[in-house]
Formats: sequence, structure tokens, C-alpha cells
Amino acid sequence: MTDRTSQGAPHKTSLRDRRYAIRYPFAADAEILDLECGARSDGVTSDISLGGCFVCTSKPLPLKTRIRVTLERKGEHIQALAMVRIVKPKIGMGLEFLDMEPVSSATLKRWLDQLRRNR
Repeated sequence: MTDRTSQGAPHKTSLRDRRYAIRYPFAADAEILDLECGARSDGVTSDISLGGCFVCTSKPLPLKTRIRVTLERKGEHIQALAMVRIVKPKIGMGLEFLDMEPVSSATLKRWLDQLRRNR
């Protein structure tokens, strides 16, 4: 993600921006594609932040597995490249977002803004 400074030059926005570092309870359908073997699995998010989400699934992947995740809620989608950072057998896995297209980034930020306002 990039923002503009007051001089108009772009700079990187920290994924750990304090407003978005908080993980919010959030249910979205998740479709996961393992980029190494092509295996697909489904799940549901239990929380989300600007940096990632936790997906409840019956088939967690090993740590450091690179995946493509698609989250869908109320007809809106985000797609991201992600990595498995936490594995809780029989519960699910924590995913760190690595790369996201601008449209998905804007949708994710809008979801988080709505969640923050509803607190």
C-alpha cells in the first residue's frame, strides 16, 4: 500500500498502522489455494486485521506455506498472497497477508474501517 506525503511523493504505509493492528472478530468465507501443490481448502475467518486473518479450517497447512487466499463477505472479495504463520491443529491457521492488489487493499481497509466504527 502507498500513501502520498504532503509533498506528493509516495511512501510506504506500515502494515502495522496502529489503527489497523487490532484484530477484529470477522466472519468471511475463505478459499485457500496452496501454491506449492495446488490443493484447495475452504474455511471461515474468525478475525481480521490489516496484516492478516485467522481462518478456521479442518485442514490447516504447515507453517510457512505460501497460499493464495480469497475472502468473501456480502458479495465483496479480497484476494491476497499470504503465508501460514500460526497453526492450531483441528482449529485453523493464522495467515499473514504478503501482497494484495489495490482493489483488494481498498476493500480490506473499508471492512476494517466499518469494524472500527461499530465497536
